[in-house]
Amino acid sequence: MERHGSAPWRALCRHPASTAAAGTEAVHVKEPTERFTGRVDNYARYRPSYPAAAIDLLEASCGLSPAAVVADVGSGTGILTELLLARGARVLAVEPNRGMREAAEARLGGQARFGSVNGTAEATTLPAVSVDLLVVGQAFHWFDGERARREALRVLKPGACAALLWNERPEKLTPFMADYEALLRRHAPEYVRIVARRADVESMRRFFGGAMELETFPNEQTFGFEGLKGRLLSTSYAPEPGDAQFEPMMAGLREVYDRHERAGTVTFPYRTLVYFGPLRPG
Repeated sequence: MERHGSAPWRALCRHPASTAAAGTEAVHVKEPTERFTGRVDNYARYRPSYPAAAIDLLEASCGLSPAAVVADVGSGTGILTELLLARGARVLAVEPNRGMREAAEARLGGQARFGSVNGTAEATTLPAVSVDLLVVGQAFHWFDGERARREALRVLKPGACAALLWNERPEKLTPFMADYEALLRRHAPEYVRIVARRADVESMRRFFGGAMELETFPNEQTFGFEGLKGRLLSTSYAPEPGDAQFEPMMAGLREVYDRHERAGTVTFPYRTLVYFGPLRPG
């Protein structure tokens, strides 16, 4: 674990439509709320969870407890929601994508402390001053930051915390991950643009209203080829079947896997980043 000083319900905001370059060709970019339509099954099965130490941090420093009401904004298929429910909190999962929301409801709907709603980061529909902790797992970069901040300040109790979580590649790539990264750069034209948005620390600092803290935890997944394929296809930037880049990307993925697999698996390492602190008015 590394610690750095200041340096419920899933929401993807609306951003103006934009393009990314692949050579000289423009790339159509879907609205954020639509980006995971058709990827729900792979997302639920192959996206990483979060390490127990990251949830321990939310208990120690952010007010997570059985007495807490937590808004999981951008809750998707309920990966983070499930971990928060296991700590006894009441979790309200905010998610505008119907398929993602229904997957979470199927997974967690039997738990009395789980709530699901069709809402966004900018309009959660939650009551004012009703939330003890607001969390975002792997989704903040899709939000309209200023509008999401205003909504967070509206629903959070005075002095309550927010926490933004991501599973990211390690800074030093393994040989397998270096080849995987090169594959994405060849065949997924949106990849670089989206990763750059996730790394925008200034937008996070504006969301918190000033200083925030960061802790980093190790995390990993182990995949056979079908799992690795599902992990890739769970991402918003991966070309889908019918795209000219899809078959070359799949052929390249097979080559990367065959080059690096040991005993039928490859390891997909992460560093789990948790940016956290009270949301400051003003």
